[in-house]
Amino acid sequence: MKQLRTAALVFLAVVLLASLLAGVIAPAPYDFQFRESFNAACSTRHLLGTDALGRDRFSRVLFGTRVSLLLAPAAALISTVLAALIGGAAGYFGGRLQKVLMSATDLSMAMPWLFLLITVRAMLPLNTEPAVSVVITFGLLGLLGWPAAARVVCADAAKLIESDFILHARAMGCSEVRLFCRQLLPNLKPVLTAQFWISIPVFILAEANLGILGLGVVEPLPSWGGLLQELQSLALVTGRPWQFASVILLIATVTCFHIVIQREKAES
Repeated sequence: MKQLRTAALVFLAVVLLASLLAGVIAPAPYDFQFRESFNAACSTRHLLGTDALGRDRFSRVLFGTRVSLLLAPAAALISTVLAALIGGAAGYFGGRLQKVLMSATDLSMAMPWLFLLITVRAMLPLNTEPAVSVVITFGLLGLLGWPAAARVVCADAAKLIESDFILHARAMGCSEVRLFCRQLLPNLKPVLTAQFWISIPVFILAEANLGILGLGVVEPLPSWGGLLQELQSLALVTGRPWQFASVILLIATVTCFHIVIQREKAES
């Protein structure tokens, strides 16, 4: 299991490094059109061929991977921070505050958050700049993806408030805010780390779903969701297996994240 986790981390590191070096590795900018060779097959010039607009597919996979692998952890960080604050406060202070916060959490969990995300994203302008669409898409993922993690954090925080170190710090005269920030939250690090890792593949797949529906990152900026949108018509990909490179990379990346997650769960 340890060797498998190491291999998964190495694969993720290689994919992340390749995406960060996309400007060096990619044979062309992601939006450059080779008008003389659209829908071209694989060649030494175009390793994964070109799309319907003549854009190099290998370049778009590299840049799309960069967008997804950098922004999904950012969204996961936002949701983890919100889960730590909301779930931690509910578990630590208890009483009426816990009831209110957990009721809001249950209400959020009762709604299918992916459809809520689709609804909110669909209400926003579709003619936004690509950079703005990236911020909006992954910002919404982070702001709407905290409820499940908050319940886990609340349960752990409720257990910790009766711990000896909390009782000792309270007996020493520490304020409630200091106890919460300096004593409780640091001891929630294992569960928060696990929730962070769990959120990353979830947000990657959520963005892919949004991209397929045309509600994700706006063209010409690529993302895994936008790349998958090209595969909606089976007739267009029949006999062109190289077009499935983004799907294979997505599946391999999400699988590696799940392998790492299993280890983080065991450690937490």
